[in-house]
Amino acid sequence: MADPYATLGVAREATEKDIKSAYRKLAKELHPDRNKDNPKAAERFSDVTKAYDLLSDKDKRARFDRGEIDADGNPARPFGGGFGGQAGGFRNGGRGQRGFSAQDFEGFGAEGIDLGDIFDGLFGGGRAGPSAGMRRPQPPPRRGADIRYRLQVSFVDAAAMRDQRITLSDGKTIDLKLPPGVETGTQMRLKGKGEQGPGGAGDGLVEIEVLPHPFFRRDGNDVRLDLPITLDEAVNGAKVKVPTVEGPVMLTIAPGSSSGQSLRLKGRGFTGKNGQRGDQLATLEIVLPSDPDELAKRLEGWSDGRPVRSRLGV
Repeated sequence: MADPYATLGVAREATEKDIKSAYRKLAKELHPDRNKDNPKAAERFSDVTKAYDLLSDKDKRARFDRGEIDADGNPARPFGGGFGGQAGGFRNGGRGQRGFSAQDFEGFGAEGIDLGDIFDGLFGGGRAGPSAGMRRPQPPPRRGADIRYRLQVSFVDAAAMRDQRITLSDGKTIDLKLPPGVETGTQMRLKGKGEQGPGGAGDGLVEIEVLPHPFFRRDGNDVRLDLPITLDEAVNGAKVKVPTVEGPVMLTIAPGSSSGQSLRLKGRGFTGKNGQRGDQLATLEIVLPSDPDELAKRLEGWSDGRPVRSRLGV
């Protein structure tokens, strides 16, 4: 390669800023993407890049100025000839060290190189150093693909946040702790439980589906239940067994209770994202005997002496 100062068109006492400015101008002008039909421009681009690589390195520039290395960065040889600092014969036709030729840039079209990426990296973009030349920074090794799972959870298990056993794609089973606020559509990430890749394993992505229940239903973080009771239990009061998401409990029905009245069981609902747990609301539903004779027998002698409609003002 010729004198790097002459290649960049700068004086030997040029500052770093002058060298960078000269290189940037020439690199944009000579870049192969802009000179696809001009092989000489590609060779010139290679020379310009190599000259900038040498002069932008303070140590190499100082050694070159002292005559310790040649323009290609090789130790200076005292014997001259084809092995001298210019090394032109090797670069243009030999099988030893050589620069870039037009063939080196075949296949690198505009779709393969982002000029903005290259020059950002060369001049402070942070993705490539000044010595990178045309080389784009290597991306990090790709992780393996994520694996998606769908986990069906019973209503009572979701409300009680019971651990769920899940079988992974590799046949292993793990116990999965449900998060507060779990509901249908909740996604849980299992780090490193996906497919293996050069950059490590991907993750397992578990999507939760909370199954419906035959008589429980969710209302925010509360659980609602329609509780059937007899007429006798409503009139006289009683203690009845009530199902909850954590098992049956005894509930006291006050005398004179009406259909539609809700009784609250504290802390028997879903746990919210804030860690607080909702309640269970049991709505009373008086069930009358279907046999008219049985109904008449039950109602015989019972009346509070005033029409129910009087509560509506009629």
